[in-house]
Amino acid sequence: MTATDTTIDIAAAQVIQVARPGAMHGRDLLGEGVLWSARQHALLWVDIIGQRINRLDLASGLVAEWPVPDMIGWVLEREGGPGFIAGLRSGFATITLDPFSCVPIGAPEPDLPRNRMNDAMVCPQGRIWAGTMNMDGETPTGNFYRLDHDLSWTKVDSGYRIANGPVLSADARWLYHTDSALGRVYRFAYAADGSLGPRETFLEFPESWGSPDGMTIDSDGGLWIAHWGAGCISRFAADGTRTHRVALPASQITNLAFAGDNLDRLFVTSAADGVDEPAGGALFEVVGTGFRGCPTPRFGG
Repeated sequence: MTATDTTIDIAAAQVIQVARPGAMHGRDLLGEGVLWSARQHALLWVDIIGQRINRLDLASGLVAEWPVPDMIGWVLEREGGPGFIAGLRSGFATITLDPFSCVPIGAPEPDLPRNRMNDAMVCPQGRIWAGTMNMDGETPTGNFYRLDHDLSWTKVDSGYRIANGPVLSADARWLYHTDSALGRVYRFAYAADGSLGPRETFLEFPESWGSPDGMTIDSDGGLWIAHWGAGCISRFAADGTRTHRVALPASQITNLAFAGDNLDRLFVTSAADGVDEPAGGALFEVVGTGFRGCPTPRFGG
């Protein structure tokens, strides 16, 4: 459907550029993959181009960084094992931070050397859903995968230019996924056994809205989307109506996640690559949205 708009700008929301004490880098070339870890009481995110994992400790406000030997799209926590599953340019890997280790699991696309992992999520059943894209962002060689508990993967969809932002609806009926280059948010009927219904277009962004990037869900069922190129984040109702908008002081907004003990702190990543903006590539916190997120599942493998 074409997006409809009865938007309320959340004027009461305060946008804070998060300081990075303890970190060497104040901004990300391509910030992405923001993740709330209740277990660590920390926010994690990556710099894809800078090949780095960042961690913000919410108690101390300190940021730690770990260089990674490859482009990295995301890290997701494991339920039983230590550390994380990561999506690298070269494929899936396991990562621990203290001490740092990076061990390959496997490459789903050895025949597509120009592809890389871009964005992912964990569903309530503990599976990872991850998209890939061509490095040029134009060639439709990107695919969508499901990584199961035994570390085997299955291709579930294909033909993406920039696969982005998978997220599951709060009632677990729909899995949303984006092709940013086409300005489209798709949805699939979702089943607990890991099967998906046919892909259908849920939203098409008008050009003035930029491109849909990373996404998250609030506990009331709202779908939040980062707008690459339009300097804002938006909330959408289940019928595709845009209900709320928050402007941010950077144009290339990439991802967002609710965090904190009450899941009422909304953090947003951005990119500095290709723009000359004082806040481009910063991490932001949006305070006072009036919404809360959903708990973050962990990978079951």
